[in-house]
Amino acid sequence: MDCVFCKIVRHELPAEILYENDKVIAILDINPIHYGHALVIPKTHCLDFLSVKESDLHDVLHVTQKVARAIVTTLKLEGFNIFSNNGRIAGQSVFHFHMHITPRYPDDNIKFVLQLKSYDGGAMAEYADKIRHHIL
Repeated sequence: MDCVFCKIVRHELPAEILYENDKVIAILDINPIHYGHALVIPKTHCLDFLSVKESDLHDVLHVTQKVARAIVTTLKLEGFNIFSNNGRIAGQSVFHFHMHITPRYPDDNIKFVLQLKSYDGGAMAEYADKIRHHIL
């Protein structure tokens, strides 16, 4: 398999490993937003968030919290972002699910530019009904 994260999991490519157990590996991002930016990766290959096995997702979130706590303590952070890009249109560049932990600093000039919308009339209830219909 040509997946760069699978190669890191198998220790075929170098990485700065922050934490590792039998299900998950956490590494420093090679192209960080800020120094200390980490990635938490399930060892089982899965394309994106929707394809992660539930048991693996639990392990990923547990390790994400553990590593985030260490990053906050080490760097004396006031805040951080946790996110995952899913699909090319959302910015995913490595198609093996992973979580980002990104340190944040005052005046770091990182902004999520949002154009918030509001629902008209009964549109909110319509969207909710459609979504509820597909929740398994």
